[in-house]
Parts: sequence; structure tokens; C-alpha cells
Amino acid sequence: MYYGRLRGTSFKWLDIVQLFQALLIQRSQNEHLEKVNFFTAPALANFATHGVASVNAQSAYHRALKKLHGDRLEITNGTHTFDSKGTLLPAFTSGQPYNRTNRVRVWKLEEKKTDVNLALSMYRDATKGLYDRIILVSNDSDAEPALQVIRQDFPHIMIGVVMPIHPPKPGSTVNRRASGSLSNHSDWAITHLTDDQLSLAQLPSMVSTNKKPILKPEHW
Repeated sequence: MYYGRLRGTSFKWLDIVQLFQALLIQRSQNEHLEKVNFFTAPALANFATHGVASVNAQSAYHRALKKLHGDRLEITNGTHTFDSKGTLLPAFTSGQPYNRTNRVRVWKLEEKKTDVNLALSMYRDATKGLYDRIILVSNDSDAEPALQVIRQDFPHIMIGVVMPIHPPKPGSTVNRRASGSLSNHSDWAITHLTDDQLSLAQLPSMVSTNKKPILKPEHW
């Protein structure tokens, strides 16, 4: 959701529960949103654009979501890892072919556990009979095996896929393609999220608590 649709926009203060409630109403299939499972990883100040402010912004966002939605929202954190000595990768030179011997040392930040946490949660909840329908929010084909086994082992479960990418722009050569491998294992798919949908599902700028209110980060 963040890297595919929210990064670089003014919609980061997104109420993901409200967004999917609205999508279910639009589908008009007598569906009830039972729970949102949110898989992420804590931001690292040393690698974030706004440093510590980015870490604080993410924390405020998660606390605001939990305050408003309680048990209807579950946040599962993975981790970020990096090689403190840097990672050797082939250098890119425009107009030149790939050359594995021309390497440069770079910082390589990787998000860990998120994909596995998501897949295990989907399957485990299916085995417990916790849902009749599930919506995967992703455009990452790494999630294909999870959908495939749920389809095979629980054929009664209806699977939807929402791909958090920008709507295609006519004539543009940088449009991100929707994942066909995910669509192939779903009963229905939404291939993009519009600005209007995101704009109508924003958290309040101030979320009241019993103590200090939670404020929308200024740089968001």
C-alpha cells in the first residue's frame, strides 16, 4: 500500500478500515468487514527521508488507527535488515550491458518477515474458519502461493484482490502493471485505487485520547 500507492502523495494518513468499508459498500454484496490485518515494519530513522520524524509519524499513524478501530485492526510488525558493511551490487551505466564485474558497494535495506507473516495469517485464519471472504491488498506476486493453497484447501472461501497502484495514465510508459498471477487466483480484483477513494478515507487531523491527542504529522 505505501510503496505502491501512498508514497509521494498527501494520502498517507489513510484510514484503511474506512477505505475497505467503503469498497464493500460499493460492491453491494451484503458483506461485513470483520477485521483488517495490517502487515508492516518499523521505520528506521537512519534510512528514512525525515529521520526520527519519520519514525514518530509512523508511530502516530499506528496509534491513531488502533485508537479509532481497536480490535478490528491488528498490526503485525516484521523487521528491516541491512548490511552494516554495505552490499556489492553491479553498477548501472545507461546504454551499457549488464557487467557483473563492475560492482559498487551500496546500502541495501530489506523488509523481512512481512510476506511470510501475511501468508501464514491468511492460511491460519482460514483453518480456524474465521472468514468466508478475504481481500488481499497487494500487487506482489510473492503472495500467489498463499492464494493458490487457500483456493485448493478452502474452495468455499471467496478471494478478492485489491492492487494498491495508481490508475493508468493514457499514453504513459511508466504505468505499473496489475499482477495477473494474483488475479488468476481470485474471484474478483480491483486493479487500482483512485485519489478520490483515498481522499475520502482519511483519518481526522486530530485523534483524541485520554492523554495527549494524536496529530497528523506535519510533513504528511
